[in-house]
Amino acid sequence: MKKILFRGDDPSELEFSRVLKKRVHNYFKENNIGLQGNIRMYVKTFILMGLYIVPFVLLLTLSMNTWMNLGLIMLMGVGAAGVGMSIMHDAAHGAYSSKSVVNKILSSSIFLLGSNKFNWHIQHNINHHTFTNIYERDPDISTKAVIRLCVHAPIKKYHKFQQYYAFLLYGLMTLARLFDDIPVLLKHNKEGMTKMLNHNPKKEFLKLIAIKILYFSTFIALPLWLTNFTIWEVLIGFTIMHLTAGIIMSTVFQMAHVVEGSSQSLPDKENTIRENWVIHQFRSTADFGRKKSFLSWYIGGLDFQIEHHLFPYICHVHYSAIAPLVKQTAEEYGFKYNSKLNFPSALKSHFISLKKLGSNTQ
Repeated sequence: MKKILFRGDDPSELEFSRVLKKRVHNYFKENNIGLQGNIRMYVKTFILMGLYIVPFVLLLTLSMNTWMNLGLIMLMGVGAAGVGMSIMHDAAHGAYSSKSVVNKILSSSIFLLGSNKFNWHIQHNINHHTFTNIYERDPDISTKAVIRLCVHAPIKKYHKFQQYYAFLLYGLMTLARLFDDIPVLLKHNKEGMTKMLNHNPKKEFLKLIAIKILYFSTFIALPLWLTNFTIWEVLIGFTIMHLTAGIIMSTVFQMAHVVEGSSQSLPDKENTIRENWVIHQFRSTADFGRKKSFLSWYIGGLDFQIEHHLFPYICHVHYSAIAPLVKQTAEEYGFKYNSKLNFPSALKSHFISLKKLGSNTQ
């Protein structure tokens, strides 16, 4: 696959990129603040890990009625999504801590979702962040089963209903990753991506298999061994937990890129996007809410997606502070800052975008 280049002809784009980076970094320097996490991040880690692990321990050790069990299972899903969005995500970008070993350990929390860290690195850190909203390069906008997320993708008759069924199917996100990891890794190995990143293909495959066995042993075999739950009750609970986590994470991720005002560019005949990479991030990404709130705390600052895409190495606890600088600088240089008022307005915008994509009116 040919390399895509980003090349802007407007000199103001380069100046804007330089000024923006300088202003943001000056903020940290002038206030003597580190780019990575702080005590707030450590407290959050403790809470969200507990939200995921404590309900599981209770399910293994206490005998409760069906509704209490269901509540704990769904709480596990909420905790799993929180861990993925707030802890694993930052650590995988090297933004959680200034110590690489800490980032390595906490990025491995993706194993708590049954997924693979190496696959995530390629899909998210490399493909999504480099080629944001570019068809056939950004896996986040590739067609998901029967959900069309890109204007350049083939359209089917059933897509005209996707704004109604998409949110239910979003719940399959983590389950899909759970079972897709093996063919995805085999594809990376075959294409040479694994070796190119200085990883041993055989070692990565064996590591993936070992992690899958450990994961299923913990969340399927252990409950069967320690509790009176039947195999069907365990499998149903396991599925509900994943559906809860999946619908939360997928919905939040989609509201950053598949909303009104976010572009989906294609490279020209020379395989070039005719804009500066920073400008491309502005045009393909959107914020929503941009306020300190429980929602923002829980989703790991993913309501500040513009800031995250421009500075993925900065911990999300700082996004609310640098967002005004980013917005102000963009407005000074005449670049649009795509921000939805709040969560409901972003959700509505995503619904409208799904409808347009389903009728090919985008």
